[in-house]
Amino acid sequence: MLIGFNSEKRNAYVMLQVYRMTRLMVVSNRLPVTTERTAKSYSVRISSGGLVSALLPIINKVGGCWVGAAEYDSDSELEALMNSIAAPQKFQMAPVLLPPGVRHDYYNGFCNEILWPLFHDLQSRCNFEPRYWHAYVEANSCFSETIVSRAAAECLIWVQDYHLMPLGGFLAQHVDRRHLLYFHHIPFPPPDVFEKLPWRRQILDALLTFGLVGFQSGRDRYNFISCLRRFCSRCILKKNGSTLLIENGFGETVVGVFPIGIDYEDFVRTAGSSVVQTDVQTIRKHLSDSHVVVGVDRLDYTKGILERIKAFSVLLDRYPALRGRVVLIQIAVPSRESIRDYRDLQTELLRAVGEVNSRFGGPKWTPIRYLHRHFSRAELVAFYRAADVALITPLKDGMNLVSKEFCASRVQDTGVVILSEFAGAAHELKTGALLVNPYDVEGITNALYTAFEMNPREITRRMRRMRKRVRKHNVFEWCERILNAAGAVSTDSHTFCSGQITQATTPASDSSTNMHLT
Repeated sequence: MLIGFNSEKRNAYVMLQVYRMTRLMVVSNRLPVTTERTAKSYSVRISSGGLVSALLPIINKVGGCWVGAAEYDSDSELEALMNSIAAPQKFQMAPVLLPPGVRHDYYNGFCNEILWPLFHDLQSRCNFEPRYWHAYVEANSCFSETIVSRAAAECLIWVQDYHLMPLGGFLAQHVDRRHLLYFHHIPFPPPDVFEKLPWRRQILDALLTFGLVGFQSGRDRYNFISCLRRFCSRCILKKNGSTLLIENGFGETVVGVFPIGIDYEDFVRTAGSSVVQTDVQTIRKHLSDSHVVVGVDRLDYTKGILERIKAFSVLLDRYPALRGRVVLIQIAVPSRESIRDYRDLQTELLRAVGEVNSRFGGPKWTPIRYLHRHFSRAELVAFYRAADVALITPLKDGMNLVSKEFCASRVQDTGVVILSEFAGAAHELKTGALLVNPYDVEGITNALYTAFEMNPREITRRMRRMRKRVRKHNVFEWCERILNAAGAVSTDSHTFCSGQITQATTPASDSSTNMHLT
């Protein structure tokens, strides 16, 4: 760690080391832009999702290339628009063109009908269609071809998330595996859940071809190691400091816990801008002296929005004095609208919101303001600042950066965070947030009432704790930790027999422990 550096100098130092080390190639399912086809042309804008918010500051500072699947078949007009967006950001975009059938079965099928529900403990939603697996493999092969054609010799290839778990197996044939990093953004399931995946062994073998595999939480890493122990050939695990080394048939893989951060200083600057302050005044003007609760989520069945609305309804039923004095602003950013489950969820949410508003609301007060559209970062920060409480209750979430964004935006050290204990950020923010079980409707109701009644000094004390944590463990520190851990990857040769390691060539040091994953 860089003792004695203030945050701005430290971030600049980290980025300088990254730049000196190598060029960066970020690989994700999609490019960091949202493209919409209009009647005569296209519209392209930088996306607002958590992945883009986390990685854009990194690649924007060091330069490099972002690889992702194209939303539409490429043409000269679209490429020109994308390049115009990327140019000010100081990186290039490399679209991966997937055949239409493969694109659908890979993303809508394998990723969203199998991996997404399975990894979020919602196995009943899975559709284990075999052709989805074949499309998943073919799509990753297409990604590999694009990457190999664009990667420089010393390029650091940073693969993001569950869409691309097999990619290491393709790339390791062409790239030094020390330069192959994988970061898993969503929860990793325990063995009893993971074993339901028919292609479990292929997935684990592919992940072990990366030089580094990173997870959001200790629970996710524990689940991954437990799956290796149950389903893979014999490996050797060496514990060394805060990371683990897995010796396997492909070499060594560093496995670590790296909770993702945000660009804290950028959120602080945005929160203090005149545009945001004007928007905050406008929002509050329309809400009078109400307690303002805000929920910001991608529209998804894992986010617990329906349960949250039910808890808010119970609150109004149980505490009549709050009627007319509290408003829930629920932002649900459109997502995966071509998938039926998500369209059905939108219908359910509209019905649930309508029921609450018709039961409790009136001409002068609407209990729930439901907003279903995309918002810019500045617009979201205005809602963060205007609110008194952030209600963040996913049923399960890899990290949930909204909680950290809310804290960073609270420049006056006010505001209460109610956070699901099943969100990855819960461990980091537990000293300041009110943690709840997202399935416990009465528990959420009680937390809301506690937030409204909390002493202002207690609110400030809690928020300062969380903001200190978010500021220290920002996105640049996250990048530094991963790169430092990647430096531990070894290319030592091993002796193999029938695909199993029979002997570790590197003896354990005094600070490490070896154990077989049998």
